[in-house]
Amino acid sequence: MQRKLRLRKREDFNRVYRQGRSFANMQFVVYWRQRPEPGNFRLGVSASAKLGGAVVRNRMRRMVKEIVRLNADKLREDYDLILIVRKPALELSYKEMESSVLHVLRKAGLLKGSEPAANAGKRQSADNRKQAKTRKEKPQK
Repeated sequence: MQRKLRLRKREDFNRVYRQGRSFANMQFVVYWRQRPEPGNFRLGVSASAKLGGAVVRNRMRRMVKEIVRLNADKLREDYDLILIVRKPALELSYKEMESSVLHVLRKAGLLKGSEPAANAGKRQSADNRKQAKTRKEKPQK
């Protein structure tokens, strides 16, 4: 992946986390934010130490970057993306991983010609979560 297409600075990552939206499946989480300046998308990949040692984490990052590089023509431009690798992704083959990455990007509406899922990236406020909990009825015995 070309250097200009990567998120590298901590402040860029923090901006996407704070101002962006998110969507997840079992293997990956994607955070995205529309960029104010036009241009290509930029990608950052995060792999926690919980996944394993440095060799495992770096291999996962390389594989995700390669998947995005090969499918770059399908991605919408003018977005900053962060893909977070979850532990179940370690057990996937390359083709399964590619399918999972494209699935999470499609559901988030980041692939050309795809619309975001109805509630993709919408975060509930603390008040809304409380109201949702109180609305749930307990089953009768």
